[in-house]
Amino acid sequence: MSSHTDAARTLGVGILGAGPVTQAIHLPSLARLGNLLTVRHIMDVDPAVAESVAARVGATHSTSIDALLGDPEVDVVAICSPHQFHAAQVIAACRAGKKAVLCEKPFAWNAEEAAEISEVSEETGVPIIVGAMHTFDPGWLAAEANWGSLPETAHTIRSSIVLPPNARFEDFATEIITRPAGGTPDYKDVEVIKGMLRGGIMGLAIHDLPLVRRFTPDFEEVEVLEARHVRPFGYVISLRTPTRTIELRAAMNNTWKPEWSFEAFSDEEAVRIDFTPSYVQAGSAVTTFSRRDETTVHGPFDHNGYEGEWRELAAIATGTKQPPSAQTLIDDLTFALDIAEATVAAVDADHRAQQAVREGAHA
Repeated sequence: MSSHTDAARTLGVGILGAGPVTQAIHLPSLARLGNLLTVRHIMDVDPAVAESVAARVGATHSTSIDALLGDPEVDVVAICSPHQFHAAQVIAACRAGKKAVLCEKPFAWNAEEAAEISEVSEETGVPIIVGAMHTFDPGWLAAEANWGSLPETAHTIRSSIVLPPNARFEDFATEIITRPAGGTPDYKDVEVIKGMLRGGIMGLAIHDLPLVRRFTPDFEEVEVLEARHVRPFGYVISLRTPTRTIELRAAMNNTWKPEWSFEAFSDEEAVRIDFTPSYVQAGSAVTTFSRRDETTVHGPFDHNGYEGEWRELAAIATGTKQPPSAQTLIDDLTFALDIAEATVAAVDADHRAQQAVREGAHA
């Protein structure tokens, strides 16, 4: 039991992984929530990083997940490690009997891992939230509170991301998971293109896919119409379900101002949510509803989605709020994985068709 026994004790936070996302995003967010949460333990495989980051916040440091999970000062765990460790670390944190777990996306890398996490969470009673920060942004929550029947009536959904090139952002803040090693990628290599598209979906689009899914009741029947890589890093992906058209776009371009928007349209109304770039602490999203001749704006609000997810975690850990259902987390992940796999398959099919045409021309 913790040595901090006063009634007003804040929740102790343990963070697995002390890279740039922890340093630039989570620690500033937690610093604004000192009445709820206190960083108690920082773990990183690099002992110098663990020590220096922990020193900034007066926390214990270690290079061992067991040391952090065994620390009685740690009530809630944030998993900010490379994606391949997420599933095992979520399960270990649940088995350690912590009050709640926050895991960066993706929280699992396939449906089997997701199902195992769900079982362990149910068995141990430890709630999990996934750090898809847009779903915790007050701008999105305002949209949710005011959109009426739009999720049922929308026919077109669009996620558009335009960001300046930023290697650190690409590598860490969005957890791009298939960035080519050094030098200029070979854009003629279909495997490179497939890897970059998969990385774009699981690193960038994944922020908005839970929002897209909320407007897509038949999300399990999604198919890819077109998938195109945009150099140097980006994508244009057109999808459809029996009742919805979905467009996912991203580009990194020196000449455009940063823009990150989610839109949904029906015949009668539309919603647009403008998010701030995820690698800066620049406040909340702003939501705009357009209904015939009327425009309604909600926001900006006093905090962003990163702070929102920590507020949510604190509320869940103290029992003042119900956690999201495990099925919701699994459905969000499955939706992203299905789109990634279908996109790669579409690129493969297109590549084979082009090869066949070339071979036919030379026959």
